[in-house]
Amino acid sequence: MSELSPEPANGLEWFGQELAAALAHHGATQRELADFTGYKEPYVSKVKNGKALPSPAFAAGCDRFFNTSGYFARLLVRVSQHGHPEWFVPYLRLEEKAEQILDFSPFLVMGILQTPEYAEALFRAAHPRDTDHVIKEKVALRLQRRTVLERPDPPVLWIILDESCLRREVGGRAVMRQQMEHLLAEAQGPNVTVQVLPYDSGAPPAAEAFTLLTFGDDDGAPVLHSEAQGLGRVIDSASVVRTGTDRFERLRADALSPEKSLRALREAIKEYAR
Repeated sequence: MSELSPEPANGLEWFGQELAAALAHHGATQRELADFTGYKEPYVSKVKNGKALPSPAFAAGCDRFFNTSGYFARLLVRVSQHGHPEWFVPYLRLEEKAEQILDFSPFLVMGILQTPEYAEALFRAAHPRDTDHVIKEKVALRLQRRTVLERPDPPVLWIILDESCLRREVGGRAVMRQQMEHLLAEAQGPNVTVQVLPYDSGAPPAAEAFTLLTFGDDDGAPVLHSEAQGLGRVIDSASVVRTGTDRFERLRADALSPEKSLRALREAIKEYAR
C-alpha cells in the first residue's frame, strides 16, 4: 500500500473501501483492529462503511496495525481535502495545524461549528440544482473539518457571531434550535469560545467574514482568510494580518462577554423551542 488508489467520488467511502481491503488482505477482523487502536468496534464499522471520517489517531493506528508506512495517514489527508474547491484547500491545510482560529461570522455560523441539518439547508439554498447525493457529499465534507477539534492538541477556536447568525432562520425553527444547542455545547468546552455581537453594539469594525490563523513558532507567521462570492484567499501580508487582528480585537471588545453570550444562546434555544 505505498501508492494511493484513484480517487472515487465520495471521500468517506474511499477511506472505508481501503480499510475494508486491508482487513480482508490481512485476514483481520474489525474487533481486532478496534482493540489494537483503542477504538470501539462500532466506530471501526462506521469508518469502514464510509459513514464517518476517521481521526488522525485512528489512521495512524491503522498504519501500525497493517504496517503500511503512513499510507492511511496520507490517505486521510487526501480524503480531508477531497471534493473541496481548489481555492479552499490551502486554507484547510493551514487550519489543520493552527494553534488559534479566530473567526468573525457576520451572517452565518462558521462551517466548523455547523450541524448537518444547518449545513444542508445552506447548500440547498446555494445550489438548488444539485442532487441529493451531491448535497450529502458537500455536507460530509464540511463536517470533516470538525476533526481539527478532535486532535490531541486542538486549537483555540474563538468565534464572534453577529446576532443575525442567531436570528436568521436557516432550515426552519427546529434546525435553528439544534444549531443553537450545538453552539452552546461547544462553547462550554475548554478550547472553544463564542461571543455574540449584539445589534445594539452599533456599526461593526468589519462588515465581511474573515478568519485569522496563528501557528507555533516553527509553523509560520499568522494569516488571514477572506471569502466572498464563493471565492476565497489566504493572505499572509503582515499589514493585512495586522489590520485584521486589530479589527478582531475591536469586535471582541464590542461583543457580549462569553458568559452573556451563553445566555443569549440559551434564550435563542428557548425562542426556537416555542
